[in-house]
Amino acid sequence: MGSYIPATREERQAMLQAIGLTSTDQLFDVVPETVRVKDLDLPEGLSELEVSRKMADLAEKNRVFRSVFRGAGAYRHYIPSIVKTVTSKEEFLTAYTPYQAEISQGVLQSIFEYQTQICELTGMDVSNASVYDGATAAAEAIFMCQERKRSSVVVSGAADPQTLAVIQTYCESRDVPVTILPVDGCATDPEALKSVLTKETAAVYVQSPNYFGVLEDMDALVAAAHEAGAKVIMGANPISLGLMKTPGEYGVDIAVGEGQPLGMPLSFGGPYLGYMACKQAMMRKLPGRIVGQTSDAEGRRCFVLTLQAREQHIRREKASSNICSNQALCAMTASVYLAAVGPRGLRQVAETCAAHAHYLAGELAKLGFSLRSGEKPFFHEFLTDCPVEPEKLTAALEAKGILGGLPVDGGILWCCTELNTKADMDQLIAVIGEVLGK
Repeated sequence: MGSYIPATREERQAMLQAIGLTSTDQLFDVVPETVRVKDLDLPEGLSELEVSRKMADLAEKNRVFRSVFRGAGAYRHYIPSIVKTVTSKEEFLTAYTPYQAEISQGVLQSIFEYQTQICELTGMDVSNASVYDGATAAAEAIFMCQERKRSSVVVSGAADPQTLAVIQTYCESRDVPVTILPVDGCATDPEALKSVLTKETAAVYVQSPNYFGVLEDMDALVAAAHEAGAKVIMGANPISLGLMKTPGEYGVDIAVGEGQPLGMPLSFGGPYLGYMACKQAMMRKLPGRIVGQTSDAEGRRCFVLTLQAREQHIRREKASSNICSNQALCAMTASVYLAAVGPRGLRQVAETCAAHAHYLAGELAKLGFSLRSGEKPFFHEFLTDCPVEPEKLTAALEAKGILGGLPVDGGILWCCTELNTKADMDQLIAVIGEVLGK
């Protein structure tokens, strides 16, 4: 991005003169002087060289692991260099959500392309322009399913705990009953789901692959929910959709998820984006924005902001969502990533992730790590028991420059992506063998 050059003193004075003022203080005459801040007591400014050195000193405090075997909702993937090259262009980097929408044809087209790719990825009919993150998408999707006589929600206990917490927070504010379905063997039991469904159940939220990496029996879960008249919301890792059946093929009503794996670095937890897609029948209940393609008066291809059905700045007191923006730059990042890798490349990434995870699971089994999920299929994460204290093992791995799996319920949640080479995995196994004395 080009350097930011502020207006000079002369330019500021010329602007003030143009509006009949002599100083910037006059711009704030309407603000009582008693509440004006006259001195921020800021430290002395630093030169570019001094700032660079200070930032380098701060960066040295970071612990950068060359080998990472942890996921749990945020994943380390290879990001093609073209992604950053495109999204760092000034016209994209500075673009914000379009309020004078039709003037912003470039932004609208980027959103339209993103929506199209999300629909292709999920097998759904309509996508919005993205929301803040995957957890927000799941919570917003629940309110899409509510009807006059159906308001309660059932959430699988195998969902990401952070997503579950956001859902509970959203629902508490609106007095929406939430039933957490206990899991057995790291997966959701369709029979257990049937036992808690009632005439008041509006939605069922299931994540697959779930928090423990297991691929849920979505066919049975969707059938059980629909038989009871409830809508189904499926949370899915977008990388897994390069290999697995899409939410649309399962017949779910709404597909949501965290878009971070699509070209976004971990970045201390953000910014990320939440994708949302649904069947056409539910289109008017989608929060956020929907961009459409049409033709102008001269027959040229153009884009319009087609729908903002639930936004607070449109419907005001009737709004059913406080989402009034979108993650434009993050959505473009996902779009550029998907365009760069293409369908074949996305499938290759998914296959490699799965192959690496299954190889690692097999090697860990030789050291006495048993899968908590038993014979259930998994994608690129899996939960194992641990022969020693999990924190002791992960500390030993960190000492060797390896970020091990996440300690969960006395076990360890492992993750592999395409960036975990066989040499990395063999080194992990060797260090674990040393800790176990094998």
